[in-house]
Amino acid sequence: MVGELAYAASKGAIEAFTRTLAAEVGHKGITVNAVNPGPTDTGWMGEDLGRELAAKFLAGRVGQPEDAARLVAFLASDEAAWITGQIINSEGGFLRQ
Repeated sequence: MVGELAYAASKGAIEAFTRTLAAEVGHKGITVNAVNPGPTDTGWMGEDLGRELAAKFLAGRVGQPEDAARLVAFLASDEAAWITGQIINSEGGFLRQ
């Protein structure tokens, strides 16, 4: 992520924190995961940037808040009880080039 040193460092910190916290609280039945949704249109990107980014997604569109929300809802459900200490990339096949 050239030119994004602070952002990349914060992503690394989230990964380390997630794995460490999961190990600390797992014995209490608490799961800890992080979601990496990739570029998501939450109102911050303009039309031109949206088109430019959409071309880098395998589905041809940028992420929407609902995309990440569905994953978070799953992780909060009983069905995800065995998933912990994970960084889950849910970015629609975003191509970083």
